Amino acid sequence: MSLIDNITFNDAGLVPAITQDAKSKRVLMMAWMNKEAVIQTLETGYAHYYSRSRQTQWKKGESSGHVQKVLDMYLDCDGDTLLLLIEQTGAACHTNRESCFYKQKQDDDWVTIEEPME
Repeated sequence: MSLIDNITFNDAGLVPAITQDAKSKRVLMMAWMNKEAVIQTLETGYAHYYSRSRQTQWKKGESSGHVQKVLDMYLDCDGDTLLLLIEQTGAACHTNRESCFYKQKQDDDWVTIEEPME
């Protein structure tokens, strides 16, 4: 059985992929991968994802240069979520922040805790 055969893709053929900085252990983003994106990630060593809005596969950083070098990959106990330990170049978030998780719950509101990178 191949690595791909152990992954449970949803009805749309996708699996969620969480990226975490290998050094700081900070969670940077969550994106979707289809089978081809997983294969390209394994083959190239750089994160590839599937855009549901654009209906196309993409390499993280192909236009911005903010690539994600994959150092390790984990499959969760149910086989339906991937965790990528990565080395991030530049910002992970499309808002030019280090992480997509930059809003923190404070009382009854979400407060921005991280400014965009320069």
